[in-house]
Amino acid sequence: MSNGNQAFSVLGIPVHVMANYPGWLLECLHAGRGTHVVTLNAEMTMQAERNQLLAQVIKNAELVIPDGAGVVLYLRWLLWQKVQRFPGIELAEKLLQELGQQKIGAKVFFYGGAPGVAAKTADFWQQQIPDLNIVGTHSGYHSAEEEAQLRQTLVQLQPQVIFVGLGVPRQELWIAENRHLCPQAIWIGVGGSFDIWSGTKTRAPAWLGNNNLEWLYRLYQEPWRWRRMLALPAFAVKAFVYRLTARGAIS
Repeated sequence: MSNGNQAFSVLGIPVHVMANYPGWLLECLHAGRGTHVVTLNAEMTMQAERNQLLAQVIKNAELVIPDGAGVVLYLRWLLWQKVQRFPGIELAEKLLQELGQQKIGAKVFFYGGAPGVAAKTADFWQQQIPDLNIVGTHSGYHSAEEEAQLRQTLVQLQPQVIFVGLGVPRQELWIAENRHLCPQAIWIGVGGSFDIWSGTKTRAPAWLGNNNLEWLYRLYQEPWRWRRMLALPAFAVKAFVYRLTARGAIS
């Protein structure tokens, strides 16, 4: 990171703290500087502890933002950082709005979700921002042959902003494996954001998010996630132990 921005260690995973994430990404876009954006939460952090490949991919990413409440509280309470939570869905929305307002014609691509979801997402954003230059979409459910065709399409189109909604850790690993196809692009893993934008699901009420309880709403919508939610208390315990034995600032 440049311009005085700093990365802090959350259980050994870097999180970048800055005042204006969308602005920094626009600088990358204008400079043609390829960027992988990771939206980090407690669950992903715990997955990275068990999956060294995922951990390395996150460490290699140019931007890791504090998406989850657990990560934010760690930075506030244990590292004394004045940081606000910045959910990945909000970063993506802000970036798309900026692209529309500035009318720079950056090519946008949506990849992921169930069949038809990425296309509905593109339709939603085209209605919201008519000047947005959406050059393509692709479902996250496909054969090996269809994925090979997707790679060829990306090479031909060279989109400059690519949103990947495959879920964690699949989207992070896929971006790391394929970002060379569009080396100057901004690649952002957005999890289930396509489901929200397409109208398939609804996002938690703002008051839940403001009180760090958005995870509870997701559990209500998807009860099968309860096993994955066990990562939250495990993260809290490890966070305190880790903080007692390691320094927080890493760059």
